[in-house]
Amino acid sequence: MFSSDGEYFMAMSIGTPPVKVLAIADTGSDLIWIQCKPCKRCYRQNPALFDPKKSSSYENLPCGSDSCKAIQSPGRSCRQDQNACKYSYSYADQSFSRGNLALEKFTFGSTRGPPVSLPMMVFGCGHDNGGDFDKFGSGIVGLGGGPLSLVPQLGASINWKFSYCLIPYVNVESSDVTNKITFGANAMVSDANVSTTPLVDKQPSTYYYLTLEAISVGNKRLAHKGLGSDTEEGNIIIDSGTTLTFIGSHFYEKLVSALEKVIGAKLVSDPRGFLSACFKYHRKIDLPIITFHFTGADVELQSYNTFARLEDDFLCLTMIPSKDLGVFGNLAQANFLIGYDLEKRTVSFKQTDCTKQ
Repeated sequence: MFSSDGEYFMAMSIGTPPVKVLAIADTGSDLIWIQCKPCKRCYRQNPALFDPKKSSSYENLPCGSDSCKAIQSPGRSCRQDQNACKYSYSYADQSFSRGNLALEKFTFGSTRGPPVSLPMMVFGCGHDNGGDFDKFGSGIVGLGGGPLSLVPQLGASINWKFSYCLIPYVNVESSDVTNKITFGANAMVSDANVSTTPLVDKQPSTYYYLTLEAISVGNKRLAHKGLGSDTEEGNIIIDSGTTLTFIGSHFYEKLVSALEKVIGAKLVSDPRGFLSACFKYHRKIDLPIITFHFTGADVELQSYNTFARLEDDFLCLTMIPSKDLGVFGNLAQANFLIGYDLEKRTVSFKQTDCTKQ
Protein backbone atom coordinates (compact mmCIF):
# COMPACT_ATOMS: atom_id res chain seq x y z
CA MET A 1 0.00 0.00 0.00
CA PHE A 2 1.05 3.60 -0.69
CA SER A 3 -0.06 6.86 0.93
CA SER A 4 -0.80 10.36 -0.35
CA ASP A 5 -2.76 13.35 0.99
CA GLY A 6 -4.40 11.58 3.91
CA GLU A 7 -5.27 8.37 2.07
CA TYR A 8 -3.75 4.89 1.87
CA PHE A 9 -3.86 3.15 -1.52
CA MET A 10 -3.75 -0.52 -2.51
CA ALA A 11 -1.83 -1.39 -5.67
CA MET A 12 -3.42 -3.98 -7.94
CA SER A 13 -4.10 -4.87 -11.55
CA ILE A 14 -7.47 -5.49 -13.16
CA GLY A 15 -8.57 -7.09 -16.39
CA THR A 16 -7.04 -9.20 -19.15
CA PRO A 17 -4.48 -7.99 -20.13
CA PRO A 18 -3.87 -6.55 -16.62
CA VAL A 19 -4.01 -2.77 -16.08
CA LYS A 20 -2.26 -1.36 -12.98
CA VAL A 21 -4.35 0.85 -10.68
CA LEU A 22 -4.21 2.33 -7.18
CA ALA A 23 -7.39 2.49 -5.07
CA ILE A 24 -8.12 3.74 -1.54
CA ALA A 25 -8.08 0.95 1.06
CA ASP A 26 -11.29 1.69 2.95
CA THR A 27 -12.62 -0.31 5.91
CA GLY A 28 -15.60 2.07 5.95
CA SER A 29 -16.89 1.00 2.53
CA ASP A 30 -18.24 -2.28 1.19
CA LEU A 31 -17.80 -1.94 -2.57
CA ILE A 32 -14.77 -2.16 -4.83
CA TRP A 33 -15.12 0.37 -7.64
CA ILE A 34 -12.83 1.76 -10.32
CA GLN A 35 -13.30 4.66 -12.77
CA CYS A 36 -14.12 3.27 -16.21
CA LYS A 37 -14.45 4.40 -19.81
CA PRO A 38 -16.69 5.84 -21.14
CA CYS A 39 -16.97 8.57 -18.51
CA LYS A 40 -20.05 10.75 -18.09
CA ARG A 41 -18.17 12.50 -15.25
CA CYS A 42 -14.85 11.43 -13.79
CA TYR A 43 -12.49 13.12 -11.36
CA ARG A 44 -9.00 13.74 -12.68
CA GLN A 45 -6.63 10.80 -12.31
CA ASN A 46 -3.06 10.39 -13.55
CA PRO A 47 -3.31 6.77 -14.75
CA ALA A 48 -5.32 6.08 -17.87
CA LEU A 49 -8.95 5.14 -17.26
CA PHE A 50 -9.75 1.42 -17.29
CA ASP A 51 -11.54 0.44 -20.51
CA PRO A 52 -13.73 -2.65 -19.96
CA LYS A 53 -14.10 -3.12 -23.73
CA LYS A 54 -10.37 -3.91 -23.93
CA SER A 55 -10.54 -6.64 -21.25
CA SER A 56 -11.45 -10.18 -22.31
CA SER A 57 -12.38 -11.13 -18.72
CA TYR A 58 -14.89 -8.31 -18.06
CA GLU A 59 -18.55 -9.28 -17.67
CA ASN A 60 -21.55 -7.15 -16.65
CA LEU A 61 -23.71 -8.69 -13.92
CA PRO A 62 -27.43 -9.19 -14.66
CA CYS A 63 -30.26 -7.71 -12.60
CA GLY A 64 -31.24 -11.05 -11.11
CA SER A 65 -27.78 -11.91 -9.77
CA ASP A 66 -27.25 -12.35 -6.01
CA SER A 67 -24.57 -9.65 -6.08
CA CYS A 68 -26.98 -7.15 -7.62
CA LYS A 69 -29.60 -8.00 -4.99
CA ALA A 70 -26.97 -7.44 -2.26
CA ILE A 71 -26.92 -3.71 -3.06
CA GLN A 72 -29.42 -1.98 -0.81
CA SER A 73 -32.13 0.08 -2.49
CA PRO A 74 -32.05 2.93 -3.55
CA GLY A 75 -28.41 2.24 -4.49
CA ARG A 76 -29.49 -0.33 -7.10
CA SER A 77 -31.34 0.06 -10.38
CA CYS A 78 -31.80 -2.14 -13.40
CA ARG A 79 -32.07 -1.57 -17.13
CA GLN A 80 -34.23 -4.52 -18.11
CA ASP A 81 -33.64 -3.81 -21.79
CA GLN A 82 -29.90 -4.27 -21.18
CA ASN A 83 -30.26 -6.72 -18.24
CA ALA A 84 -27.46 -4.78 -16.53
CA CYS A 85 -27.22 -4.12 -12.80
CA LYS A 86 -26.58 -0.42 -12.05
CA TYR A 87 -25.17 0.77 -8.73
CA SER A 88 -25.08 4.21 -7.10
CA TYR A 89 -22.90 4.80 -4.01
CA SER A 90 -22.39 8.03 -2.09
CA TYR A 91 -20.20 8.86 0.91
CA ALA A 92 -20.32 11.22 3.90
CA ASP A 93 -17.97 13.72 2.19
CA GLN A 94 -20.41 14.01 -0.77
CA SER A 95 -18.21 11.93 -3.10
CA PHE A 96 -20.01 9.33 -5.23
CA SER A 97 -19.70 6.61 -7.85
CA ARG A 98 -22.30 5.30 -10.29
CA GLY A 99 -21.96 2.65 -12.94
CA ASN A 100 -22.29 -1.04 -13.79
CA LEU A 101 -21.83 -3.90 -11.33
CA ALA A 102 -19.56 -6.40 -13.05
CA LEU A 103 -17.18 -9.34 -12.75
CA GLU A 104 -13.48 -8.97 -13.49
CA LYS A 105 -10.10 -10.54 -12.83
CA PHE A 106 -8.07 -8.81 -10.07
CA THR A 107 -4.36 -9.39 -9.44
CA PHE A 108 -2.63 -8.38 -6.20
CA GLY A 109 1.11 -8.23 -5.57
CA SER A 110 2.64 -10.25 -2.74
CA THR A 111 5.77 -9.84 -0.60
CA ARG A 112 5.81 -13.59 0.08
CA GLY A 113 5.64 -14.98 -3.44
CA PRO A 114 4.26 -14.41 -6.95
CA PRO A 115 1.24 -12.13 -7.56
CA VAL A 116 -2.15 -13.59 -6.65
CA SER A 117 -4.86 -13.54 -9.34
CA LEU A 118 -8.53 -13.67 -8.36
CA PRO A 119 -10.95 -14.33 -11.22
CA MET A 120 -14.60 -13.31 -11.14
CA MET A 121 -14.38 -10.58 -8.48
CA VAL A 122 -17.48 -8.39 -8.13
CA PHE A 123 -16.73 -4.68 -8.59
CA GLY A 124 -18.29 -1.45 -9.73
CA CYS A 125 -17.21 -0.08 -13.10
CA GLY A 126 -17.81 3.61 -12.43
CA HIS A 127 -18.89 5.79 -15.37
CA ASP A 128 -20.09 8.75 -13.27
CA ASN A 129 -17.82 9.63 -10.32
CA GLY A 130 -17.06 12.73 -8.31
CA GLY A 131 -15.50 14.04 -5.12
CA ASP A 132 -12.24 15.21 -3.63
CA PHE A 133 -10.14 12.23 -4.73
CA ASP A 134 -6.37 12.10 -5.11
CA LYS A 135 -5.15 12.10 -8.73
CA PHE A 136 -3.06 8.96 -8.10
CA GLY A 137 -6.11 6.85 -7.29
CA SER A 138 -8.62 5.21 -9.60
CA GLY A 139 -11.29 4.30 -7.03
CA ILE A 140 -11.90 2.50 -3.74
CA VAL A 141 -11.24 -1.01 -2.43
CA GLY A 142 -14.01 -1.61 0.09
CA LEU A 143 -12.71 -3.64 3.05
CA GLY A 144 -15.87 -3.24 5.16
CA GLY A 145 -18.29 -5.85 6.44
CA GLY A 146 -20.86 -5.78 3.62
CA PRO A 147 -21.17 -8.74 1.21
CA LEU A 148 -19.56 -7.01 -1.80
CA SER A 149 -16.39 -5.85 -0.03
CA LEU A 150 -13.07 -7.54 -0.83
CA VAL A 151 -12.94 -9.31 2.55
CA PRO A 152 -16.29 -11.19 2.36
CA GLN A 153 -15.61 -11.99 -1.30
CA LEU A 154 -12.39 -13.73 -0.23
CA GLY A 155 -14.13 -15.08 2.90
CA ALA A 156 -13.11 -18.59 3.91
CA SER A 157 -10.04 -18.52 1.63
CA ILE A 158 -8.46 -15.97 4.01
CA ASN A 159 -9.99 -17.48 7.18
CA TRP A 160 -11.96 -14.22 7.51
CA LYS A 161 -8.81 -12.44 8.71
CA PHE A 162 -6.84 -9.42 7.51
CA SER A 163 -4.43 -6.91 9.02
CA TYR A 164 -2.57 -3.76 8.02
CA CYS A 165 0.21 -1.51 9.30
CA LEU A 166 0.07 2.17 8.28
CA ILE A 167 3.22 4.29 8.22
CA PRO A 168 2.75 7.77 9.77
CA TYR A 169 2.59 10.54 7.19
CA VAL A 170 5.62 12.21 8.83
CA ASN A 171 7.73 9.22 7.73
CA VAL A 172 6.36 8.84 4.22
CA GLU A 173 8.45 11.44 2.39
CA SER A 174 11.75 10.15 3.79
CA SER A 175 11.05 6.46 3.39
CA ASP A 176 10.91 4.14 0.40
CA VAL A 177 9.10 1.43 2.38
CA THR A 178 5.43 0.73 1.79
CA ASN A 179 2.45 0.11 4.06
CA LYS A 180 1.53 -3.55 4.40
CA ILE A 181 -1.85 -5.27 4.20
CA THR A 182 -2.06 -9.01 4.86
CA PHE A 183 -4.86 -11.54 4.32
CA GLY A 184 -5.31 -15.00 5.82
CA ALA A 185 -3.37 -16.93 8.47
CA ASN A 186 -0.41 -14.52 8.33
CA ALA A 187 -2.74 -11.69 9.36
CA MET A 188 -2.97 -12.99 12.95
CA VAL A 189 -1.91 -10.31 15.47
CA SER A 190 -0.90 -12.08 18.66
CA ASP A 191 1.64 -11.74 21.46
CA ALA A 192 1.82 -10.33 24.98
CA ASN A 193 1.71 -6.71 23.77
CA VAL A 194 -1.55 -7.05 21.82
CA SER A 195 -4.78 -5.40 22.98
CA THR A 196 -8.01 -6.88 21.62
CA THR A 197 -11.51 -5.42 21.60
CA PRO A 198 -14.77 -7.02 20.42
CA LEU A 199 -16.63 -5.92 17.31
CA VAL A 200 -20.22 -4.89 17.95
CA ASP A 201 -22.85 -6.14 15.49
CA LYS A 202 -24.94 -3.20 14.29
CA GLN A 203 -26.53 -1.95 11.08
CA PRO A 204 -25.46 -1.02 8.51
CA SER A 205 -23.07 -3.99 8.41
CA THR A 206 -20.63 -2.00 6.26
CA TYR A 207 -18.86 -0.61 9.34
CA TYR A 208 -16.64 -2.16 12.01
CA TYR A 209 -18.16 -0.89 15.27
CA LEU A 210 -16.11 -0.66 18.49
CA THR A 211 -17.07 0.61 21.94
CA LEU A 212 -15.09 3.59 23.23
CA GLU A 213 -15.47 3.71 27.03
CA ALA A 214 -13.11 6.58 27.87
CA ILE A 215 -10.14 8.68 26.71
CA SER A 216 -7.13 9.56 28.88
CA VAL A 217 -5.05 12.71 28.50
CA GLY A 218 -1.81 11.76 30.21
CA ASN A 219 -3.00 10.24 33.50
CA LYS A 220 -6.40 11.97 33.50
CA ARG A 221 -9.16 9.59 32.43
CA LEU A 222 -12.29 11.08 30.87
CA ALA A 223 -15.27 8.73 31.00
CA HIS A 224 -18.26 8.84 28.67
CA LYS A 225 -20.67 8.75 31.62
CA GLY A 226 -23.88 10.70 31.24
CA LEU A 227 -23.32 11.69 27.62
CA GLY A 228 -26.29 9.96 25.99
CA SER A 229 -25.65 7.98 22.81
CA ASP A 230 -21.88 8.40 23.25
CA THR A 231 -22.07 5.68 25.92
CA GLU A 232 -23.80 3.07 23.75
CA GLU A 233 -22.08 -0.10 22.57
CA GLY A 234 -20.66 0.35 19.09
CA ASN A 235 -20.33 4.13 19.50
CA ILE A 236 -17.32 4.47 17.16
CA ILE A 237 -16.19 2.85 13.90
CA ILE A 238 -12.62 2.13 12.83
CA ASP A 239 -12.11 3.51 9.33
CA SER A 240 -8.91 3.36 7.27
CA GLY A 241 -10.51 5.58 4.60
CA THR A 242 -11.06 8.58 6.91
CA THR A 243 -8.07 10.73 7.86
CA LEU A 244 -9.23 12.50 11.03
CA THR A 245 -10.85 11.09 14.16
CA PHE A 246 -14.42 12.20 14.95
CA ILE A 247 -15.69 12.33 18.54
CA GLY A 248 -19.14 13.19 19.93
CA SER A 249 -19.43 16.94 20.51
CA HIS A 250 -20.03 16.84 24.29
CA PHE A 251 -17.16 14.46 24.91
CA TYR A 252 -14.92 16.44 22.57
CA GLU A 253 -15.38 19.54 24.75
CA LYS A 254 -14.18 17.56 27.80
CA LEU A 255 -11.15 16.30 25.84
CA VAL A 256 -10.11 19.76 24.64
CA SER A 257 -10.54 21.25 28.12
CA ALA A 258 -8.28 18.54 29.59
CA LEU A 259 -5.67 19.12 26.87
CA GLU A 260 -5.66 22.84 27.54
CA LYS A 261 -4.88 22.23 31.22
CA VAL A 262 -2.20 19.58 30.62
CA ILE A 263 -0.43 21.45 27.80
CA GLY A 264 -0.64 24.77 29.66
CA ALA A 265 -1.31 26.80 26.54
CA LYS A 266 -4.35 28.68 25.30
CA LEU A 267 -6.44 27.53 22.39
CA VAL A 268 -6.10 29.47 19.13
CA SER A 269 -8.03 29.24 15.87
CA ASP A 270 -6.86 27.05 13.01
CA PRO A 271 -5.65 29.56 10.37
CA ARG A 272 -7.27 27.39 7.69
CA GLY A 273 -10.55 27.18 9.60
CA PHE A 274 -10.76 23.39 9.44
CA LEU A 275 -9.46 21.85 12.67
CA SER A 276 -11.18 22.79 15.92
CA ALA A 277 -8.46 22.82 18.59
CA CYS A 278 -5.04 24.40 17.98
CA PHE A 279 -2.21 25.63 20.20
CA LYS A 280 0.52 28.16 19.45
CA TYR A 281 3.71 26.19 18.84
CA HIS A 282 6.86 26.72 20.89
CA ARG A 283 9.84 24.46 21.55
CA LYS A 284 8.96 23.72 25.15
CA ILE A 285 5.41 22.61 24.44
CA ASP A 286 4.91 19.11 25.83
CA LEU A 287 2.21 17.03 24.15
CA PRO A 288 0.65 14.31 26.32
CA ILE A 289 -0.04 10.73 25.32
CA ILE A 290 -3.74 10.32 24.55
CA THR A 291 -5.13 6.85 25.27
CA PHE A 292 -8.33 5.50 23.72
CA HIS A 293 -9.93 3.00 26.11
CA PHE A 294 -11.93 0.57 24.00
CA THR A 295 -13.66 -2.36 25.71
CA GLY A 296 -10.75 -4.60 26.76
CA ALA A 297 -8.12 -2.61 24.83
CA ASP A 298 -6.16 0.50 25.82
CA VAL A 299 -4.60 2.10 22.72
CA GLU A 300 -1.87 4.67 23.50
CA LEU A 301 -1.54 7.31 20.79
CA GLN A 302 1.69 9.24 20.21
CA SER A 303 1.80 12.90 19.18
CA TYR A 304 2.03 11.99 15.45
CA ASN A 305 -1.29 10.14 15.87
CA THR A 306 -3.04 13.09 17.49
CA PHE A 307 -1.47 16.42 16.42
CA ALA A 308 -0.44 18.07 13.16
CA ARG A 309 1.89 21.05 12.86
CA LEU A 310 0.49 23.73 10.56
CA GLU A 311 2.42 26.62 9.01
CA ASP A 312 5.26 26.23 11.59
CA ASP A 313 3.32 28.21 14.21
CA PHE A 314 0.42 25.95 15.18
CA LEU A 315 -0.13 22.49 16.63
CA CYS A 316 -3.67 21.27 15.93
CA LEU A 317 -5.51 18.28 17.33
CA THR A 318 -6.34 15.87 14.48
CA MET A 319 -9.69 15.09 16.08
CA ILE A 320 -12.87 17.06 15.47
CA PRO A 321 -16.34 17.11 17.05
CA SER A 322 -19.20 15.22 15.45
CA LYS A 323 -22.96 15.01 15.96
CA ASP A 324 -22.97 11.60 14.30
CA LEU A 325 -21.23 8.28 14.90
CA GLY A 326 -17.62 8.48 16.15
CA VAL A 327 -14.81 7.56 13.74
CA PHE A 328 -11.30 6.31 14.63
CA GLY A 329 -9.42 7.62 11.59
CA ASN A 330 -6.20 6.56 9.88
CA LEU A 331 -3.94 9.18 11.50
CA ALA A 332 -4.75 7.60 14.87
CA GLN A 333 -4.08 4.11 13.46
CA ALA A 334 -0.53 4.81 12.22
CA ASN A 335 2.27 2.63 13.65
CA PHE A 336 -0.15 -0.01 14.88
CA LEU A 337 -0.43 -3.49 13.44
CA ILE A 338 -4.21 -3.80 13.37
CA GLY A 339 -5.78 -7.21 12.89
CA TYR A 340 -9.40 -8.01 12.08
CA ASP A 341 -10.74 -11.48 12.91
CA LEU A 342 -14.24 -11.61 11.46
CA GLU A 343 -14.87 -15.15 12.76
CA LYS A 344 -14.07 -14.27 16.37
CA ARG A 345 -15.50 -10.75 15.78
CA THR A 346 -12.49 -8.90 17.22
CA VAL A 347 -10.04 -6.13 16.32
CA SER A 348 -6.49 -6.28 17.75
CA PHE A 349 -3.91 -3.51 18.15
CA LYS A 350 -0.15 -3.93 18.50
CA GLN A 351 2.12 -0.86 18.66
CA THR A 352 4.61 -1.40 15.83
CA ASP A 353 7.20 0.45 13.76
CA CYS A 354 5.37 0.00 10.47
CA THR A 355 8.45 1.03 8.45
CA LYS A 356 9.99 -2.31 9.53
CA GLN A 357 7.04 -4.54 8.72
